[in-house]
Amino acid sequence: MKHLIATVLLSIILIPSLFSQNHSSAALTIDFESRPHEYSEMIFGYFIEHFHRQIYGGIYEPGSKLSDEQGFRKDVVDALRELKVPVVRYPGGCFVSTYHWKKGVGENRIPVYDKSWHVEDPNTFGTDEYIAWCKKIGAEPYICTNAGTGTPEEMSDWLEYCNLNVGEYGRMRIANGYPEPHKVKYWSIGNENYGSWELGAKTADEWSYLVRESAKLMLSVDQDIKLFAAALADDNWTIPLLERAGQYLSYVSIHGYWDFMVENNTPSDYVTCMLKTTMPEKQILRTIDILKKTGFDKQIKIAFDEWNLKNWHHPGHGQHRKGQDIEARDGNDDNSLYTMADALFSACFLNACLRHSNYVEMANMSPVVNTRGPLFVHPEGIVKRTTYHVMQMYATKLQPNILPVTIQSDELSKDGQSVPIVDAIVTCSDDKKQLVIALVNKDPKAEVICDLGINGIDGNITATMLSGDSTEAFNDIDNPNRVVPQERKMIIKGGKVTIPAHSLVFLPILL
Repeated sequence: MKHLIATVLLSIILIPSLFSQNHSSAALTIDFESRPHEYSEMIFGYFIEHFHRQIYGGIYEPGSKLSDEQGFRKDVVDALRELKVPVVRYPGGCFVSTYHWKKGVGENRIPVYDKSWHVEDPNTFGTDEYIAWCKKIGAEPYICTNAGTGTPEEMSDWLEYCNLNVGEYGRMRIANGYPEPHKVKYWSIGNENYGSWELGAKTADEWSYLVRESAKLMLSVDQDIKLFAAALADDNWTIPLLERAGQYLSYVSIHGYWDFMVENNTPSDYVTCMLKTTMPEKQILRTIDILKKTGFDKQIKIAFDEWNLKNWHHPGHGQHRKGQDIEARDGNDDNSLYTMADALFSACFLNACLRHSNYVEMANMSPVVNTRGPLFVHPEGIVKRTTYHVMQMYATKLQPNILPVTIQSDELSKDGQSVPIVDAIVTCSDDKKQLVIALVNKDPKAEVICDLGINGIDGNITATMLSGDSTEAFNDIDNPNRVVPQERKMIIKGGKVTIPAHSLVFLPILL
Protein backbone atom coordinates (compact mmCIF):
# COMPACT_ATOMS: atom_id res chain seq x y z
CA MET A 1 0.00 0.00 0.00
CA LYS A 2 1.30 3.42 -0.86
CA HIS A 3 2.23 6.00 1.75
CA LEU A 4 0.41 9.29 1.86
CA ILE A 5 2.20 12.62 2.27
CA ALA A 6 -0.02 15.68 2.14
CA THR A 7 -3.61 16.84 2.09
CA VAL A 8 -5.54 17.59 -1.09
CA LEU A 9 -8.23 20.24 -1.00
CA LEU A 10 -10.89 20.83 -3.62
CA SER A 11 -13.12 23.85 -3.75
CA ILE A 12 -15.94 24.18 -6.25
CA ILE A 13 -17.30 27.56 -7.23
CA LEU A 14 -20.51 27.79 -9.22
CA ILE A 15 -20.45 30.60 -11.79
CA PRO A 16 -23.01 31.84 -14.32
CA SER A 17 -22.73 30.35 -17.78
CA LEU A 18 -20.22 32.19 -19.98
CA PHE A 19 -21.27 30.51 -23.19
CA SER A 20 -24.34 29.81 -25.27
CA GLN A 21 -26.85 27.15 -24.42
CA ASN A 22 -24.82 24.71 -26.51
CA HIS A 23 -21.82 24.98 -24.22
CA SER A 24 -21.05 25.02 -20.54
CA SER A 25 -17.88 26.34 -19.00
CA ALA A 26 -15.37 25.38 -16.35
CA ALA A 27 -11.93 26.47 -15.26
CA LEU A 28 -9.20 24.73 -13.27
CA THR A 29 -6.61 26.30 -11.01
CA ILE A 30 -3.89 23.75 -10.23
CA ASP A 31 -1.70 24.34 -7.19
CA PHE A 32 1.71 23.47 -8.61
CA GLU A 33 3.41 24.88 -5.48
CA SER A 34 1.93 22.15 -3.29
CA ARG A 35 3.83 18.99 -2.62
CA PRO A 36 2.04 16.15 -4.42
CA HIS A 37 0.99 13.14 -2.38
CA GLU A 38 0.87 9.53 -3.43
CA TYR A 39 -2.52 7.86 -3.29
CA SER A 40 -3.17 4.20 -2.51
CA GLU A 41 -3.97 1.85 -5.37
CA MET A 42 -6.31 0.07 -2.93
CA ILE A 43 -8.86 2.76 -3.83
CA PHE A 44 -9.48 0.71 -6.98
CA GLY A 45 -10.50 -2.40 -5.03
CA TYR A 46 -13.59 -4.61 -5.15
CA PHE A 47 -15.99 -6.69 -3.10
CA ILE A 48 -17.63 -10.07 -3.68
CA GLU A 49 -20.33 -11.86 -1.71
CA HIS A 50 -22.14 -15.17 -1.66
CA PHE A 51 -25.17 -13.57 -3.31
CA HIS A 52 -27.09 -14.59 -6.44
CA ARG A 53 -24.55 -15.37 -9.21
CA GLN A 54 -21.48 -13.58 -7.91
CA ILE A 55 -19.63 -16.70 -6.69
CA TYR A 56 -21.42 -19.68 -8.21
CA GLY A 57 -21.96 -18.97 -11.89
CA GLY A 58 -19.80 -15.87 -11.60
CA ILE A 59 -16.16 -16.32 -10.66
CA TYR A 60 -16.55 -20.04 -9.87
CA GLU A 61 -18.17 -22.53 -12.24
CA PRO A 62 -16.67 -26.03 -12.08
CA GLY A 63 -17.51 -28.05 -15.16
CA SER A 64 -17.86 -25.06 -17.46
CA LYS A 65 -15.93 -25.16 -20.71
CA LEU A 66 -14.66 -21.71 -19.74
CA SER A 67 -13.29 -22.76 -16.34
CA ASP A 68 -9.85 -24.04 -15.36
CA GLU A 69 -9.06 -27.19 -13.41
CA GLN A 70 -9.86 -25.40 -10.13
CA GLY A 71 -13.28 -24.30 -11.33
CA PHE A 72 -12.39 -20.61 -11.81
CA ARG A 73 -13.74 -18.92 -14.92
CA LYS A 74 -10.69 -18.17 -17.05
CA ASP A 75 -12.36 -15.34 -18.95
CA VAL A 76 -13.22 -13.66 -15.67
CA VAL A 77 -9.68 -14.06 -14.36
CA ASP A 78 -8.28 -12.49 -17.53
CA ALA A 79 -10.72 -9.57 -17.42
CA LEU A 80 -9.94 -8.85 -13.78
CA ARG A 81 -6.22 -8.96 -14.42
CA GLU A 82 -6.81 -6.23 -16.98
CA LEU A 83 -8.33 -4.15 -14.18
CA LYS A 84 -5.21 -4.68 -12.02
CA VAL A 85 -7.47 -5.52 -9.08
CA PRO A 86 -5.50 -4.67 -5.92
CA VAL A 87 -7.80 -6.13 -3.23
CA VAL A 88 -11.09 -8.04 -2.94
CA ARG A 89 -13.23 -8.05 0.19
CA TYR A 90 -15.01 -11.36 0.97
CA PRO A 91 -17.37 -13.16 1.88
CA GLY A 92 -19.89 -10.46 2.78
CA GLY A 93 -21.84 -8.38 3.07
CA CYS A 94 -24.96 -9.53 4.88
CA PHE A 95 -24.03 -13.13 4.08
CA VAL A 96 -21.16 -13.06 6.56
CA SER A 97 -23.36 -12.33 9.57
CA THR A 98 -24.49 -15.96 9.67
CA TYR A 99 -21.42 -17.51 7.97
CA HIS A 100 -19.29 -20.03 9.85
CA TRP A 101 -16.04 -20.45 8.01
CA LYS A 102 -15.15 -23.91 9.37
CA LYS A 103 -17.94 -25.50 7.30
CA GLY A 104 -16.33 -24.17 4.13
CA VAL A 105 -12.86 -25.74 4.42
CA GLY A 106 -11.53 -29.27 4.06
CA GLU A 107 -12.77 -32.24 2.06
CA ASN A 108 -16.16 -32.68 3.71
CA ARG A 109 -18.03 -29.46 2.93
CA ILE A 110 -21.30 -28.95 4.74
CA PRO A 111 -24.06 -27.21 2.74
CA VAL A 112 -25.81 -24.56 4.80
CA TYR A 113 -29.00 -22.58 4.61
CA ASP A 114 -28.06 -18.95 4.12
CA LYS A 115 -30.32 -17.10 6.54
CA SER A 116 -29.44 -13.72 5.06
CA TRP A 117 -30.39 -14.54 1.45
CA HIS A 118 -32.75 -17.51 2.00
CA VAL A 119 -30.95 -20.00 -0.25
CA GLU A 120 -28.73 -23.02 0.28
CA ASP A 121 -25.01 -22.49 -0.13
CA PRO A 122 -23.05 -25.65 -1.00
CA ASN A 123 -19.92 -24.29 0.69
CA THR A 124 -17.81 -25.63 -2.18
CA PHE A 125 -16.26 -22.18 -2.43
CA GLY A 126 -14.70 -21.23 0.89
CA THR A 127 -11.60 -19.67 2.38
CA ASP A 128 -8.99 -21.71 0.50
CA GLU A 129 -10.72 -21.29 -2.85
CA TYR A 130 -11.01 -17.56 -2.24
CA ILE A 131 -7.30 -17.26 -1.49
CA ALA A 132 -6.42 -19.29 -4.59
CA TRP A 133 -8.67 -17.09 -6.73
CA CYS A 134 -7.10 -13.90 -5.32
CA LYS A 135 -3.70 -15.25 -6.32
CA LYS A 136 -5.01 -15.97 -9.84
CA ILE A 137 -6.12 -12.36 -10.36
CA GLY A 138 -3.19 -10.82 -8.45
CA ALA A 139 -5.26 -9.29 -5.63
CA GLU A 140 -4.73 -9.03 -1.89
CA PRO A 141 -7.37 -10.91 0.13
CA TYR A 142 -9.47 -8.98 2.62
CA ILE A 143 -11.67 -11.08 4.92
CA CYS A 144 -14.75 -9.75 6.66
CA THR A 145 -15.66 -11.74 9.77
CA ASN A 146 -18.98 -12.78 11.28
CA ALA A 147 -19.83 -10.28 14.02
CA GLY A 148 -23.55 -11.01 13.77
CA THR A 149 -23.99 -14.58 15.00
CA GLY A 150 -20.27 -15.25 15.36
CA THR A 151 -17.92 -14.72 18.29
CA PRO A 152 -14.55 -13.06 18.81
CA GLU A 153 -13.05 -16.51 19.21
CA GLU A 154 -14.43 -17.67 15.85
CA MET A 155 -12.90 -14.59 14.23
CA SER A 156 -9.50 -15.25 15.78
CA ASP A 157 -9.69 -18.96 14.85
CA TRP A 158 -10.22 -17.94 11.22
CA LEU A 159 -7.14 -15.72 11.42
CA GLU A 160 -5.18 -18.61 12.98
CA TYR A 161 -6.25 -20.88 10.11
CA CYS A 162 -5.07 -18.36 7.52
CA ASN A 163 -1.87 -17.01 9.01
CA LEU A 164 -0.31 -19.50 11.48
CA ASN A 165 1.38 -22.87 11.15
CA VAL A 166 0.70 -23.85 14.74
CA GLY A 167 -2.38 -24.43 16.86
CA GLU A 168 -5.51 -26.39 16.01
CA TYR A 169 -6.48 -24.23 13.05
CA GLY A 170 -3.04 -23.55 11.63
CA ARG A 171 -2.49 -27.29 11.57
CA MET A 172 -5.96 -27.76 10.06
CA ARG A 173 -4.98 -25.63 7.07
CA ILE A 174 -1.79 -27.64 6.61
CA ALA A 175 -3.79 -30.89 6.79
CA ASN A 176 -6.13 -29.47 4.15
CA GLY A 177 -3.24 -29.26 1.72
CA TYR A 178 -1.96 -25.71 2.23
CA PRO A 179 1.42 -25.94 3.98
CA GLU A 180 2.23 -22.24 3.59
CA PRO A 181 0.23 -19.59 5.49
CA HIS A 182 -2.25 -17.58 3.42
CA LYS A 183 -0.83 -14.37 4.94
CA VAL A 184 -4.09 -12.43 4.95
CA LYS A 185 -3.27 -8.88 6.01
CA TYR A 186 -6.69 -7.18 5.94
CA TRP A 187 -9.47 -8.23 8.36
CA SER A 188 -12.77 -6.55 9.11
CA ILE A 189 -14.83 -7.02 12.24
CA GLY A 190 -18.41 -7.25 11.02
CA ASN A 191 -20.58 -5.85 8.26
CA GLU A 192 -23.24 -3.13 8.69
CA ASN A 193 -23.97 -4.28 12.24
CA TYR A 194 -25.67 -0.94 12.81
CA GLY A 195 -28.51 -1.86 10.41
CA SER A 196 -31.87 -3.32 11.40
CA TRP A 197 -31.66 -5.52 8.27
CA GLU A 198 -28.45 -7.16 9.50
CA LEU A 199 -28.80 -10.48 11.33
CA GLY A 200 -27.10 -10.03 14.69
CA ALA A 201 -27.37 -6.23 14.62
CA LYS A 202 -25.96 -4.37 17.60
CA THR A 203 -26.53 -1.14 19.46
CA ALA A 204 -23.71 1.40 19.37
CA ASP A 205 -22.78 0.46 22.93
CA GLU A 206 -22.78 -3.27 22.23
CA TRP A 207 -20.78 -2.74 19.08
CA SER A 208 -17.96 -0.75 20.59
CA TYR A 209 -17.28 -3.37 23.26
CA LEU A 210 -17.58 -6.31 20.82
CA VAL A 211 -15.08 -4.71 18.43
CA ARG A 212 -12.67 -3.99 21.28
CA GLU A 213 -12.68 -7.57 22.54
CA SER A 214 -12.60 -9.08 19.06
CA ALA A 215 -9.64 -6.91 18.12
CA LYS A 216 -7.73 -7.91 21.24
CA LEU A 217 -8.23 -11.59 20.50
CA MET A 218 -7.30 -11.26 16.82
CA LEU A 219 -4.17 -9.25 17.56
CA SER A 220 -3.18 -11.96 20.01
CA VAL A 221 -2.96 -14.27 16.99
CA ASP A 222 -1.19 -11.91 14.56
CA GLN A 223 0.01 -8.45 15.49
CA ASP A 224 0.80 -7.48 11.90
CA ILE A 225 -2.75 -7.50 10.52
CA LYS A 226 -4.74 -4.41 9.62
CA LEU A 227 -8.11 -4.32 11.40
CA PHE A 228 -11.29 -2.66 10.14
CA ALA A 229 -14.63 -2.21 11.90
CA ALA A 230 -18.10 -1.44 10.56
CA ALA A 231 -18.73 2.28 11.00
CA LEU A 232 -20.98 5.12 9.91
CA ALA A 233 -20.46 8.78 9.10
CA ASP A 234 -22.43 9.38 12.29
CA ASP A 235 -21.18 10.60 15.66
CA ASN A 236 -23.56 8.46 17.70
CA TRP A 237 -22.24 5.21 16.23
CA THR A 238 -18.61 5.85 15.42
CA ILE A 239 -17.42 8.04 18.30
CA PRO A 240 -18.16 5.33 20.93
CA LEU A 241 -16.53 2.78 18.64
CA LEU A 242 -13.34 4.81 18.37
CA GLU A 243 -13.25 5.77 22.05
CA ARG A 244 -13.34 2.11 23.10
CA ALA A 245 -11.67 0.26 20.25
CA GLY A 246 -9.86 2.89 18.17
CA GLN A 247 -6.44 2.04 19.54
CA TYR A 248 -6.67 -1.37 17.86
CA LEU A 249 -8.00 -0.29 14.47
CA SER A 250 -6.29 0.68 11.23
CA TYR A 251 -9.48 1.53 9.31
CA VAL A 252 -13.11 2.42 9.74
CA SER A 253 -15.34 0.72 7.17
CA ILE A 254 -18.10 2.81 5.61
CA HIS A 255 -20.59 1.91 2.86
CA GLY A 256 -22.61 3.84 0.33
CA TYR A 257 -25.30 3.19 -2.29
CA TRP A 258 -27.17 6.21 -3.55
CA ASP A 259 -29.86 5.03 -5.98
CA PHE A 260 -32.17 2.98 -3.76
CA MET A 261 -33.43 -0.03 -5.72
CA VAL A 262 -33.88 -2.80 -3.15
CA GLU A 263 -37.63 -3.16 -3.76
CA ASN A 264 -38.09 -1.49 -7.15
CA ASN A 265 -35.57 -2.20 -9.89
CA THR A 266 -36.27 1.05 -11.76
CA PRO A 267 -33.25 3.38 -11.71
CA SER A 268 -33.33 7.14 -11.35
CA ASP A 269 -33.02 9.15 -14.56
CA TYR A 270 -29.63 10.37 -15.73
CA VAL A 271 -29.76 13.90 -14.31
CA THR A 272 -31.05 12.68 -10.94
CA CYS A 273 -28.08 10.31 -10.80
CA MET A 274 -25.74 13.19 -11.58
CA LEU A 275 -27.25 15.14 -8.68
CA LYS A 276 -26.02 12.33 -6.43
CA THR A 277 -22.39 12.64 -7.53
CA THR A 278 -21.41 14.96 -4.66
CA MET A 279 -22.91 12.74 -1.94
CA PRO A 280 -19.95 10.35 -1.46
CA GLU A 281 -17.59 13.26 -0.78
CA LYS A 282 -19.93 14.60 1.90
CA GLN A 283 -19.88 11.17 3.57
CA ILE A 284 -16.10 11.12 3.44
CA LEU A 285 -15.86 14.60 4.97
CA ARG A 286 -18.23 13.67 7.81
CA THR A 287 -16.10 10.60 8.57
CA ILE A 288 -12.90 12.65 8.52
CA ASP A 289 -14.53 15.04 10.99
CA ILE A 290 -15.25 12.13 13.36
CA LEU A 291 -11.65 10.93 13.12
CA LYS A 292 -10.47 14.41 13.98
CA LYS A 293 -12.90 14.79 16.89
CA THR A 294 -11.63 11.58 18.45
CA GLY A 295 -7.94 12.26 17.75
CA PHE A 296 -7.55 9.25 15.44
CA ASP A 297 -7.11 11.15 12.18
CA LYS A 298 -3.38 10.36 12.09
CA GLN A 299 -3.79 6.65 12.91
CA ILE A 300 -7.01 5.41 11.35
CA LYS A 301 -7.82 5.56 7.64
CA ILE A 302 -11.13 5.26 5.81
CA ALA A 303 -12.10 2.19 3.80
CA PHE A 304 -15.15 2.80 1.62
CA ASP A 305 -15.38 -0.96 1.29
CA GLU A 306 -18.81 -1.22 -0.31
CA TRP A 307 -19.90 1.34 -2.86
CA ASN A 308 -21.96 1.62 -6.01
CA LEU A 309 -24.47 4.02 -7.48
CA LYS A 310 -27.23 1.40 -7.36
CA ASN A 311 -27.82 -0.86 -4.40
CA TRP A 312 -28.68 -4.47 -5.09
CA HIS A 313 -32.19 -5.53 -6.01
CA HIS A 314 -33.37 -8.08 -3.41
CA PRO A 315 -37.03 -7.43 -2.54
CA GLY A 316 -38.08 -8.38 0.96
CA HIS A 317 -34.61 -8.45 2.48
CA GLY A 318 -34.75 -7.28 6.06
CA GLN A 319 -38.54 -7.61 6.18
CA HIS A 320 -38.53 -10.78 8.21
CA ARG A 321 -42.30 -11.33 8.27
CA LYS A 322 -42.59 -10.80 4.53
CA GLY A 323 -40.01 -13.14 3.06
CA GLN A 324 -37.79 -12.53 0.05
CA ASP A 325 -38.47 -12.63 -3.69
CA ILE A 326 -35.49 -14.69 -4.81
CA GLU A 327 -36.41 -14.82 -8.51
CA ALA A 328 -36.60 -11.04 -8.66
CA ARG A 329 -32.83 -10.91 -8.11
CA ASP A 330 -32.43 -11.86 -11.77
CA GLY A 331 -33.34 -8.23 -12.45
CA ASN A 332 -29.81 -7.29 -11.40
CA ASP A 333 -28.58 -9.01 -14.58
CA ASP A 334 -30.34 -6.54 -16.89
CA ASN A 335 -27.37 -4.90 -18.59
CA SER A 336 -29.52 -2.02 -19.88
CA LEU A 337 -29.51 -0.62 -16.34
CA TYR A 338 -25.78 0.15 -16.40
CA THR A 339 -25.44 3.27 -18.51
CA MET A 340 -23.34 6.41 -18.71
CA ALA A 341 -24.99 7.49 -15.45
CA ASP A 342 -23.26 4.60 -13.68
CA ALA A 343 -19.99 5.28 -15.44
CA LEU A 344 -19.82 8.99 -14.60
CA PHE A 345 -21.07 8.52 -11.05
CA SER A 346 -18.29 5.97 -10.55
CA ALA A 347 -15.71 8.40 -11.92
CA CYS A 348 -16.91 11.11 -9.54
CA PHE A 349 -16.80 8.66 -6.64
CA LEU A 350 -13.19 7.75 -7.42
CA ASN A 351 -12.32 11.44 -7.78
CA ALA A 352 -13.69 12.10 -4.30
CA CYS A 353 -11.62 9.27 -2.82
CA LEU A 354 -8.50 10.46 -4.60
CA ARG A 355 -9.01 14.07 -3.50
CA HIS A 356 -9.09 12.88 0.10
CA SER A 357 -6.63 10.04 -0.27
CA ASN A 358 -4.65 11.27 2.71
CA TYR A 359 -7.60 9.75 4.62
CA VAL A 360 -9.21 7.31 2.17
CA GLU A 361 -6.85 4.39 1.57
CA MET A 362 -9.24 1.75 0.28
CA ALA A 363 -12.50 1.55 -1.66
CA ASN A 364 -14.25 -1.59 -2.87
CA MET A 365 -16.73 -1.44 -5.71
CA SER A 366 -19.70 -3.64 -4.89
CA PRO A 367 -19.55 -6.22 -6.34
CA VAL A 368 -16.82 -7.14 -8.82
CA VAL A 369 -18.93 -9.45 -11.02
CA ASN A 370 -22.66 -9.79 -11.74
CA THR A 371 -25.40 -8.08 -9.71
CA ARG A 372 -24.39 -4.38 -10.07
CA GLY A 373 -20.76 -5.16 -10.84
CA PRO A 374 -18.63 -3.90 -13.74
CA LEU A 375 -18.31 -7.38 -15.24
CA PHE A 376 -21.37 -9.38 -16.29
CA VAL A 377 -20.71 -13.12 -16.44
CA HIS A 378 -22.99 -15.51 -18.32
CA PRO A 379 -22.58 -19.19 -19.35
CA GLU A 380 -21.07 -18.29 -22.73
CA GLY A 381 -18.82 -15.39 -21.81
CA ILE A 382 -18.62 -11.94 -20.27
CA VAL A 383 -19.76 -8.38 -20.89
CA LYS A 384 -17.70 -5.41 -19.77
CA ARG A 385 -20.24 -2.89 -18.56
CA THR A 386 -19.67 0.86 -18.75
CA THR A 387 -18.25 0.91 -15.22
CA TYR A 388 -15.64 -1.70 -16.13
CA HIS A 389 -14.01 0.77 -18.49
CA VAL A 390 -14.07 3.55 -15.88
CA MET A 391 -12.34 1.31 -13.37
CA GLN A 392 -9.76 0.22 -15.92
CA MET A 393 -8.97 3.80 -16.91
CA TYR A 394 -8.42 4.85 -13.31
CA ALA A 395 -6.36 1.78 -12.44
CA THR A 396 -4.05 1.99 -15.46
CA LYS A 397 -3.82 5.52 -16.87
CA LEU A 398 -3.32 7.94 -13.98
CA GLN A 399 -0.05 9.27 -12.63
CA PRO A 400 0.75 8.13 -9.06
CA ASN A 401 0.33 11.44 -7.20
CA ILE A 402 -2.44 13.95 -6.56
CA LEU A 403 -2.14 17.73 -6.93
CA PRO A 404 -4.70 20.11 -5.40
CA VAL A 405 -7.06 21.76 -7.86
CA THR A 406 -9.76 24.39 -7.58
CA ILE A 407 -12.67 24.15 -10.03
CA GLN A 408 -14.97 26.85 -11.29
CA SER A 409 -17.95 25.32 -13.03
CA ASP A 410 -21.40 25.98 -14.36
CA GLU A 411 -24.05 23.98 -12.61
CA LEU A 412 -26.45 21.22 -13.57
CA SER A 413 -29.87 21.72 -12.01
CA LYS A 414 -33.13 19.89 -11.54
CA ASP A 415 -36.03 20.37 -9.13
CA GLY A 416 -34.18 23.00 -7.09
CA GLN A 417 -31.01 20.92 -6.71
CA SER A 418 -27.68 21.72 -8.35
CA VAL A 419 -24.24 20.19 -8.72
CA PRO A 420 -21.17 21.35 -10.63
CA ILE A 421 -21.24 20.15 -14.22
CA VAL A 422 -17.52 19.39 -14.15
CA ASP A 423 -15.61 17.22 -11.72
CA ALA A 424 -11.86 16.83 -11.97
CA ILE A 425 -8.69 15.55 -10.40
CA VAL A 426 -5.10 16.24 -11.38
CA THR A 427 -2.50 13.49 -11.07
CA CYS A 428 1.22 13.94 -11.61
CA SER A 429 4.56 12.20 -11.75
CA ASP A 430 6.96 12.60 -8.86
CA ASP A 431 8.71 15.51 -10.60
CA LYS A 432 5.39 17.12 -11.64
CA LYS A 433 6.49 17.10 -15.28
CA GLN A 434 3.83 14.63 -16.42
CA LEU A 435 0.15 15.16 -15.69
CA VAL A 436 -3.00 13.19 -16.29
CA ILE A 437 -6.11 15.28 -15.72
CA ALA A 438 -9.37 13.35 -15.30
CA LEU A 439 -12.38 15.43 -16.34
CA VAL A 440 -16.05 14.47 -16.00
CA ASN A 441 -18.68 16.38 -17.96
CA LYS A 442 -22.03 15.51 -16.35
CA ASP A 443 -24.12 17.61 -18.74
CA PRO A 444 -26.41 15.28 -20.72
CA LYS A 445 -26.32 17.37 -23.91
CA ALA A 446 -23.82 20.24 -23.83
CA GLU A 447 -20.10 20.28 -24.36
CA VAL A 448 -17.92 21.95 -21.76
CA ILE A 449 -15.18 24.38 -22.67
CA CYS A 450 -12.69 23.88 -19.85
CA ASP A 451 -9.80 26.23 -19.14
CA LEU A 452 -7.03 24.00 -17.81
CA GLY A 453 -5.17 26.92 -16.27
CA ILE A 454 -1.81 25.84 -17.70
CA ASN A 455 0.26 28.06 -19.97
CA GLY A 456 2.26 26.89 -22.96
CA ILE A 457 0.45 23.62 -23.66
CA ASP A 458 -1.47 24.54 -26.82
CA GLY A 459 -1.55 21.93 -29.54
CA ASN A 460 -2.90 18.46 -30.25
CA ILE A 461 -2.92 15.79 -27.60
CA THR A 462 -4.15 12.19 -27.60
CA ALA A 463 -6.77 11.85 -24.89
CA THR A 464 -8.66 8.80 -23.66
CA MET A 465 -12.43 9.32 -23.66
CA LEU A 466 -15.33 7.24 -22.44
CA SER A 467 -18.75 8.28 -23.67
CA GLY A 468 -21.77 6.90 -25.48
CA ASP A 469 -24.14 7.78 -28.26
CA SER A 470 -26.59 8.81 -25.52
CA THR A 471 -26.73 9.03 -21.75
CA GLU A 472 -28.61 5.71 -21.82
CA ALA A 473 -25.93 3.81 -23.74
CA PHE A 474 -24.96 0.43 -22.29
CA ASN A 475 -23.07 -2.73 -23.24
CA ASP A 476 -24.77 -6.09 -23.61
CA ILE A 477 -24.19 -9.56 -25.06
CA ASP A 478 -25.41 -8.47 -28.49
CA ASN A 479 -23.55 -5.16 -28.46
CA PRO A 480 -20.61 -5.46 -26.06
CA ASN A 481 -18.64 -2.48 -27.40
CA ARG A 482 -21.22 0.27 -27.59
CA VAL A 483 -19.41 2.12 -24.78
CA VAL A 484 -15.65 1.63 -24.79
CA PRO A 485 -12.69 3.97 -24.22
CA GLN A 486 -11.44 5.69 -27.35
CA GLU A 487 -8.16 7.38 -28.10
CA ARG A 488 -9.09 10.77 -29.49
CA LYS A 489 -7.08 13.74 -30.77
CA MET A 490 -8.07 16.88 -28.88
CA ILE A 491 -6.99 20.43 -29.47
CA ILE A 492 -5.85 22.66 -26.62
CA LYS A 493 -6.15 26.29 -27.68
CA GLY A 494 -5.49 29.18 -25.33
CA GLY A 495 -5.15 26.60 -22.56
CA LYS A 496 -8.74 25.46 -23.16
CA VAL A 497 -10.14 22.12 -24.26
CA THR A 498 -13.66 21.04 -25.26
CA ILE A 499 -15.08 18.08 -23.35
CA PRO A 500 -18.01 16.24 -25.01
CA ALA A 501 -21.35 15.83 -23.25
CA HIS A 502 -21.79 12.98 -20.74
CA SER A 503 -18.18 11.91 -20.93
CA LEU A 504 -15.08 11.04 -18.95
CA VAL A 505 -11.83 12.33 -20.48
CA PHE A 506 -8.25 11.66 -19.43
CA LEU A 507 -5.82 14.31 -20.69
CA PRO A 508 -2.09 13.41 -20.60
CA ILE A 509 0.01 16.57 -20.52
CA LEU A 510 3.78 16.86 -20.64
CA LEU A 511 5.16 20.06 -19.08
